[in-house]
Amino acid sequence: MPSEARQVAVNIDWKHVSFWRRHHLTQAERPSEQHTGEDGETTRLDRSDQTAIYSGLLQALPALQYRDFRLFWFGQMISLAGTWIQTVAQQWLVLKLTGSAFKLGLVTTVQFSPLLLLALVGGSIADRLPKRNLLLATQVISAVLAVLLGVLVQSGAVQYWHVLVLAAALGTVNAFYTPARQAFVPELVDKKVLISAVALNSAIFNGARVIGPAIGGVLVAALGLSLNFYIN
Repeated sequence: MPSEARQVAVNIDWKHVSFWRRHHLTQAERPSEQHTGEDGETTRLDRSDQTAIYSGLLQALPALQYRDFRLFWFGQMISLAGTWIQTVAQQWLVLKLTGSAFKLGLVTTVQFSPLLLLALVGGSIADRLPKRNLLLATQVISAVLAVLLGVLVQSGAVQYWHVLVLAAALGTVNAFYTPARQAFVPELVDKKVLISAVALNSAIFNGARVIGPAIGGVLVAALGLSLNFYIN
């Protein structure tokens, strides 16, 4: 082989080795996560890829860039799902106690009527009081009501009128909680991303209506009634 051709071949081989070493050393030094695709091959997402995905998510949902809103949003996701878990358990409890579809409907009416009747009052109070304190107070009261119903169920002392009274109390609390929750969102984000924040807030509310009852039904079948109230 002529000397010039030999030199070109050596240069090409050296470039190939250098690229191989640089690529694999970089992959080894950077933290990565492995994912198995449908074809069974393992791919890697290094930190730069993860950062790009996270940045893309924040750009698509800009309201999540705000730490306070993120905490509020994830907290509401859990809280709303818990409320629907309790609702499923409560309805099943009424059927077990009475076997009456009318009494079941009456409990549901009593629970959700305050949202209709007291919505204006709740909104007015939410505008006059610190919304954070109002949210904390309503959540504590809701937790106390859930624990009380759980204790009654676990002890076997629960009666239909207990459920009716506690459902009315929870509905009254929600009449103040719901306006405060919705009005609190603009205080957590800038005006330029308010549309994104409102959309995310509505998404978790509607998503909880689907996910919460599904989880509640599984828990009622697997663990019984009282634990559902404690979970909420």
